[in-house]
Amino acid sequence: MKSIVSLATLTLAAALAGCATPTVVDVRQPGDDKLSCDQIKDQFAAATKYEKDARAERGVTGTNAAAAVFFLPGLLATYMNTEDAIKAARDRQELLARLAAAKNCGPLL
Repeated sequence: MKSIVSLATLTLAAALAGCATPTVVDVRQPGDDKLSCDQIKDQFAAATKYEKDARAERGVTGTNAAAAVFFLPGLLATYMNTEDAIKAARDRQELLARLAAAKNCGPLL
């Protein structure tokens, strides 16, 4: 019985550790209004990468499959976490696009 409890505890810990934790970028960051066009482009590329990485965490991965089988709340937390990260990255991209337009920086990509 004790080994079953230990196995369940280990499984739960592994499921929790395997939950996706994509970066949720701050939409507004100190100094945004002082960025040069090149810096805006770099920041835009970084926000695009954060969005791409968060979307990848949503896909069918071994971790997500295990979470679905062993720890459904972990899978739900992954989807909520990735949604927050995607929205923040998109909002950051929109802010940077407005800054680029105001500074006549040209295309960001």
